Amino acid sequence: MQPAEWLLTKAERGNPRTVLDARHPGDAAWSTGNHVRPLVHGATYFAELHDRIEATRAGDLIYFTDWRGDPDELLTGEPGSGVEELLAAADIRGVDVRGLIWRSHWDKLSFSARENRQFGEELQANGAEVLLDMRVRTGGSHHQKLVVIRHRNQPDRDIAYVGGIDLCHTRRDDARHYGDPQAQSMAPAYGPRPAWHDVQAAISGPAVYDVETVFRERWLDPTPLTQNPVLRLHDRLSRTDVSADPLPEQAPPPDPVPGGTHLVQLLRTYPNLRHGRDYSFARGGERSVARGYSKALAKAERLVYIEDQYLWSTDIADAFVQALRRSPELRVIAVLPHVPDQSGRRARIPEDFGRLEASAKLRDAGGDRVAFYGIENHAGCPVYVHAKVCVMDDWWATIGSDNFNRRSWTHDSELSTVVVDEDGGDHSAYARRLRLTLAAEHLDREVGPANFPGDISCIETGTAPGDLDDTHLLAVMADCVEAQGMFDAYAASAARLQAWHDGGQAGQRPPGRLRPLRQPSLSSLSRLWAGPLYRTLYDPDGRPRALRRRSEF
Repeated sequence: MQPAEWLLTKAERGNPRTVLDARHPGDAAWSTGNHVRPLVHGATYFAELHDRIEATRAGDLIYFTDWRGDPDELLTGEPGSGVEELLAAADIRGVDVRGLIWRSHWDKLSFSARENRQFGEELQANGAEVLLDMRVRTGGSHHQKLVVIRHRNQPDRDIAYVGGIDLCHTRRDDARHYGDPQAQSMAPAYGPRPAWHDVQAAISGPAVYDVETVFRERWLDPTPLTQNPVLRLHDRLSRTDVSADPLPEQAPPPDPVPGGTHLVQLLRTYPNLRHGRDYSFARGGERSVARGYSKALAKAERLVYIEDQYLWSTDIADAFVQALRRSPELRVIAVLPHVPDQSGRRARIPEDFGRLEASAKLRDAGGDRVAFYGIENHAGCPVYVHAKVCVMDDWWATIGSDNFNRRSWTHDSELSTVVVDEDGGDHSAYARRLRLTLAAEHLDREVGPANFPGDISCIETGTAPGDLDDTHLLAVMADCVEAQGMFDAYAASAARLQAWHDGGQAGQRPPGRLRPLRQPSLSSLSRLWAGPLYRTLYDPDGRPRALRRRSEF
């Protein structure tokens, strides 16, 4: 396998303004010598992040971006582990703490304006510099979720986190999926303490420098934080900090990790801002997320495995349709939420419309080679799938903030980390390990090195999925190593659990957490009004007009 067969080159990224790839040799748009660990579940990520923040000292730095932030979210569940408290204490110790938080739309629209402002104000009051960033397209958001921690005297301990997990309520769930005690309101189907499935990537090695570069480009961008005159007046009257202080000179990239075999490529989305505005580092936007997925899909021949919050855009479905028609052996498995996170008709019906459109296209192209599932906990409650994971042919694997919709591919800011492992022979060891570890949880297989019961994963014993013993994992998941076996195992497990539910839950609950995803039913009248609303509000297009006309990214 040649990396350039699966990964974007500098030219293919399509953004000559960025310095993200400046240090990479030749036309390579990726770094080598890294080690990436998938941190499955918010409780896993938060516990590690807590320890990493507490270990920082004067002269170190912590940079982060967030879509939503709740200052009182307890990273370990213990008093004193609140995210704002930890970051403020680090700043007092002399750590350079900087943050960019999306300013957010109104709370009345089920967004996070009040929480994000409170998060920023509390950190500012304690000395950290945190800016509310509204440099987005109209109706858009900053959806990137990253944390960079660098150490002045110990660069070998530098680390970056990239994925789908915000520093906020509801995210601190574990493999049991009983939900975060600090919950936010969601659709009634998820109950008062919604179960939440998510993934973050922990990156060590030279790619930490690249993640920091993503933050620096946004921080140093001279575009005003907001163009809204009302918000600007509010900021002036409240004396809100709207100017980014200079950053210290960027330290060199960390040395390659000993034995690190992971190639890491960062994919991003930035919109075309319009109205005389633009990012200094991405004129006309960047759509390397869309381009990266499209290039990988053009290579996929056996299995595309997806865990995602959304799969609802016909533009994105078209890329899968081409792959399914080109490769007759290709199978697609998608693990998605059972129902949208909000129950109001104005939100639920347009989202259902988008999912119906996309799934119909995939089924027409792939027939019984395409399968959609939701997951539930052992109490029978649906789990909200917020993870953004994709594994193709056990070569190309991504964990990020982007979803499979046009909004994520063109309209909002997004960040995803792609890993190709040079260790593995005819596959990427990292990609296969990630796929099988996620499958083990959903199938209730024993995955820990000490053979823990199915509902107690390795996560809860302190072992990260990336550090599992491969021999044990492959033995437990032997029937899922090949694409057809994985496809059949998911189908059989979901059918058994669905039959148990349909039979009135008589007898012992079968193992597994998968159930077939039931397609919503929409009337002709609902489709009539939901379609335009879905395409303009829920799944807008952030591309320049020329690219829209050519249906290109």
